[in-house]
Order: sequence, then C-alpha cells, then structure tokens
Amino acid sequence: MELRVDVQLGPGEVDDELQSLQARLQRTGLIDSATEILQNQCPGLMFRHREADGEHYVYVLDVARGCLAGYTVFNRLIEVNRRVDRFVRAPHSKYALDYQRRGIATAVYEWALGQGFCLISGARQSPGAHALWRSLAMSHQLAYIEVRDKNIAFLETPIDELTRDSLQTRMLLFGKGWDIDRWQLTVGQARGSGASVPAAPGPSGRRRQASAST
Repeated sequence: MELRVDVQLGPGEVDDELQSLQARLQRTGLIDSATEILQNQCPGLMFRHREADGEHYVYVLDVARGCLAGYTVFNRLIEVNRRVDRFVRAPHSKYALDYQRRGIATAVYEWALGQGFCLISGARQSPGAHALWRSLAMSHQLAYIEVRDKNIAFLETPIDELTRDSLQTRMLLFGKGWDIDRWQLTVGQARGSGASVPAAPGPSGRRRQASAST
C-alpha cells in the first residue's frame, strides 16, 4: 500500500546539512556526551544516542572517515494528546548517499522498537522510507491509523484510495511488548467510553475510534 511521497533533498543538500550538524554537535560537545548504542552492529560505524525533552536522537558516525554518516530523530507528535504522547514517536532520518541501503536506518529503527517505542509514520514518506516500514512490518505488527482531533483511530484493512491519500492516514509500528490488546488497555479505554480497537484488521475499511483523553 503506497502512502504519500515526500519531496527528497539532493545528495549535495544532505551532505551540506550533515556537515553543518556535525560541526554544531562537536562545538557544543553533544556528540561526545551521547551514549553509545548498537555496538558492533555495523563495522566501522558508531551509533550515539541522546534524549532531550522526550525526543530521541541517534547519530551515526563513520569512525575511519571522521564524518557524520546520518541521523534519525524520534520526534514527539503535536497531533496527539498527552496520553498517547507517552508511547509514540515519529522517526525522521537523513543519511548521506554513501550510507543508504546498508541497513543502517533499519538497525536504528529496530533499536527504537526494541526499547518499546511505538512508531508513527509522517504525513509523507520517501519511497525508501516506505520500503523500510514495509520491511519492518515483516517482524513487527503494523496497523494503519487515522490521526485526528488529538486521537488515534485504527483503520481496518485494506484501506480505500480516498482514505490512503488523506494526510491523517499514517502507519503505526508496535514496539516491543505492545500489541492491539495492550494499546486498548493502556490508551484505548482512557475515557472509559467502551470504544475499542479492532482485534484484527477486517475487510470493510471501517474505522473504530481508539479514544484517549488529553
């Protein structure tokens, strides 16, 4: 299922941004104070993680070349209420061309999912990002959702073209320890409204509201 395609920056623009970011991180000491994760995951690369205001940053450094290969930030979402915000993050990544298609972003996303983060896709995705999500869905439960009025509604699949093209339609990957049942217990019954999340996708494309209070 294709979602909306994002506008992609050219390799030169990405390289310029990464060089500027690396200089700022080194100047402020943030890269040195970040915690190393995913040791020995990708030979020659170092993964550094830091957290600020509930958002998580993973920087990938090429040790031999002394350069920033790319980064992923797991952002909080202004589109959801405070209860949902405790459990979900929206990943955004930029990697230099030489470091794409090497499994780096996959390793970072797998790390986040292993920490128990539930990940929500952006309103638009690059073809590469969409392929990454579909690949992760082979080993992690994926659901289509609608984000509206600070709440999340789960969509029954397959979704129709009109629903697919809506900017409110996103994908959600469940992190370690999460599934539909835990979501219902933790988030979906926040108001005691009796609204439920579907136990499994159905064929009709109808939505059921997963209610959550602000």
